[in-house]
Amino acid sequence: MSAERWPALELASTIRHDGDGGVTDDLATVQGTTHWIQAQAGLLTGCVPAGEMTADEDLGAEIVALRRAVRALFARAVSPAPPSSADARRLMPAEQALAHLNAVAARETVVPQLEWPPDGVPTPRLLSAETDPKVRLVAALARASIDFLSGPQRERLRACAAPRCVRYFVKSHGRQEWCKPSCGNRARAARHYRRQRMTAEGDPAPS
Repeated sequence: MSAERWPALELASTIRHDGDGGVTDDLATVQGTTHWIQAQAGLLTGCVPAGEMTADEDLGAEIVALRRAVRALFARAVSPAPPSSADARRLMPAEQALAHLNAVAARETVVPQLEWPPDGVPTPRLLSAETDPKVRLVAALARASIDFLSGPQRERLRACAAPRCVRYFVKSHGRQEWCKPSCGNRARAARHYRRQRMTAEGDPAPS
């Protein structure tokens, strides 16, 4: 599995299996949101001082609303395959999700700048006149989500097929069905159990 991290995928993955048959939300509390933001330090380098930021209820609500839009667009990206079961029955309509994502990204006007030191390599950075770091954070997450959904990784986006898993992941090879090896083990065990049960009941085992 690829070790590459994408902010959009990290945001979507704040809804995850809790290891005990349920689903947990990393953004359910202000403290959890702060912890998640600070864990993104380095992933949004040059955009926001995420490692030093503290969330409040308003920022948490904005990030959760953006996550709803991103997960709805992830569901569109994996269609006609089924979306994550975590929110499949209550997804934001795709057009509404698209409008919300674009509106959040537009909250910060940024200008790309090229830095090229005499003894180094050229690197881009974004120059912004926005002074509110919380606006910059949410806008940066939206821009990163636009980059993800318009990039080649969208074609490799999948919802994990393992029982109880609710994650999306980017396939690193053609036969990958699960987000991590433990999910693959659980899926194979579930298939084995179903075959045994159907055999015991006298039904043909599925291929």
